[in-house]
Amino acid sequence: MSFFRAFSLCFFLTYSSQLLYGFQQPGNSTLPGKDIQAYEKLIIHYRYDQPDSALYFVRLGMKLAKQTNDEEGTAKMLNQMGMIDDNSGNAESSRQHYLEALEIYKRLHNHKGIIKENIRLGVVENRKGNSTGALTYFLQALKISEKNNDKNGVMESYITLGEVYANRHNYQRAISYYQKAEAIGIQLPFSSLKLNAYLNFGAAYRETGDLSKAIFYFEKGISQSDYPEMMGLNISLTNGLAQVYAKSGATAKAIELQKGALQKSRNIKNSIREFQSLMALAESYGAADPKLSLSYQQQALALAQKKLANKQVLEALAHIAVLHEKTGNYKAAYEARSKQYRIADSSYFKDISVKISNLQAQYELSKSEAKVQQLKFLNNEQLLEKRILTWIIFGSITLLLILGAYFFKIRNLNRLMNKANADLVQSNTVKDKLFSILGHDLRGPLTSILNLLGLVNKGWLTEEEKTAMLAKLELQCNASLETLNLLLRWGQMQLKGIMINRARVSPAKKINRNLLLLKEAAALKSISIDQNVEPDLWVFCDADHLDFIVRNLLSNAIKFTPEGGKICVSVKEYEDSQVIVEVKDTGVGIELSRLESIFSVNNVSTTGTNNEKGTSLGLVICREFVTANEGRIWAESKAGEGSSFFFVLKAK
Repeated sequence: MSFFRAFSLCFFLTYSSQLLYGFQQPGNSTLPGKDIQAYEKLIIHYRYDQPDSALYFVRLGMKLAKQTNDEEGTAKMLNQMGMIDDNSGNAESSRQHYLEALEIYKRLHNHKGIIKENIRLGVVENRKGNSTGALTYFLQALKISEKNNDKNGVMESYITLGEVYANRHNYQRAISYYQKAEAIGIQLPFSSLKLNAYLNFGAAYRETGDLSKAIFYFEKGISQSDYPEMMGLNISLTNGLAQVYAKSGATAKAIELQKGALQKSRNIKNSIREFQSLMALAESYGAADPKLSLSYQQQALALAQKKLANKQVLEALAHIAVLHEKTGNYKAAYEARSKQYRIADSSYFKDISVKISNLQAQYELSKSEAKVQQLKFLNNEQLLEKRILTWIIFGSITLLLILGAYFFKIRNLNRLMNKANADLVQSNTVKDKLFSILGHDLRGPLTSILNLLGLVNKGWLTEEEKTAMLAKLELQCNASLETLNLLLRWGQMQLKGIMINRARVSPAKKINRNLLLLKEAAALKSISIDQNVEPDLWVFCDADHLDFIVRNLLSNAIKFTPEGGKICVSVKEYEDSQVIVEVKDTGVGIELSRLESIFSVNNVSTTGTNNEKGTSLGLVICREFVTANEGRIWAESKAGEGSSFFFVLKAK
């Protein structure tokens, strides 16, 4: 990007916020009398081209505001003084006036004034290159505008926020803010705010290389600003469009637009726009006709000198020096640079020297006052320190107590929440298991029973077939009854908890009793059952629970042991006055992946070696019974090599 294009972008962003207030032409230039608004109109009229006249009316307006105790009028005049200083390049003085105006608006709770001054302060910081400070002011203006539903303030804040990011060359972020401003603008009547948004859109899209969008926004702004009140913005938009054409290589079209803008600026006697147009033409002619380019730059310099606009004078001299260097006229370039440095020295460094002298005097005065204050407060210093220390200690202890209470409360709530979540997961698992058993393990056998009964009732079977069917019916009914009993017992445990009545019980008696009950089932599969029970061993537990555990483990061993297999039941003393019971079989075994979940509700039941059905609830109930009797249960197994189930109960 060329030097002048960079300058032009900066120029647009520098002056766009000023243009948000527009240009108003008063009906006449006579003294307005007792009207602050009339003074304000005159100041706006003279502010750019005749700053001395503008300052004259500011003083008159300030005098009137003080005479009538009009604080808002005083703030308005301070704002205008800040803008005049801003235009002349006196940023610090401008900032001070804006701050004074802001304090008055805050005291009056005038949100529109607060928004306006925050935006003006942000503009000053942005011009100084302090983007962080500018963002702070613009975001504050946005916050107040949104709080008071001031859509004009919101739109203006978005535009200025975009300008900060454009100065940082973060054009995509800038465009996003301009788009927000544009969306707000749809809800508002036409104003210079919309034109400034178009101007900034065009500049941002031009710098990103999206020239079609840049042309769209510049032309849109030009078409909506072609009347006297908005002619200043019309000229800026025209020059912006010209730069797009120059960037695309259409230099002739760019020069035509710039000449039109120059004529318009002279017609309305707007020196800022005239300077801008002259510099733009000089840039366009720079390579093709250096002599004509120099002529336009000299015209811009003469205009800036006439208006005593030191910033523009320095800019023009810098461009003239660069042009002379390019054409090889180093003497003229040196003279332009020397003049530039002299003006900078006289305009800025002298002001800085005066400020330094004032600061030195103020420092000496403050130093003397500080010594007086030091003597005045010396006697109270220790007392104040003690009070502060006491309050700090008290506050720290209070804060720690509050944080501690809050921490324990949150931790307890988290614990309760985790427990509730775990209970909910368990409840869902139980529900799913229940429906699975009801839908499969009970429904299937009952369907088979009905089918067999249908065959018997219709008389289609011989006596031998009927006898075989009745035997199958008996097996199905027993399996269904066993499943139903398990469900009922398990459901009762879920609703009422485990009822327990502990006493001294003989494991040998329970084992013998259940072996008699299961003897026929084992005989059908030719399974031999051995016992290795130490005599005179007793356990302290619920007798019914022990009976159920032994029966379930033996039944499972028979179910998963193939024909001709072997089962061994042993009861021995165990460590710490306990008794261990083992039921070992030579059955199909259990895969390692399933071994850890066989005592869980999530376990999926498998069929026995003769397709015996099961629910997988038996082992779940065994685990709960063993746990309720203060024991533990586990299994050891390898697939294809059989399984061993162990449970341990107290002997006393």
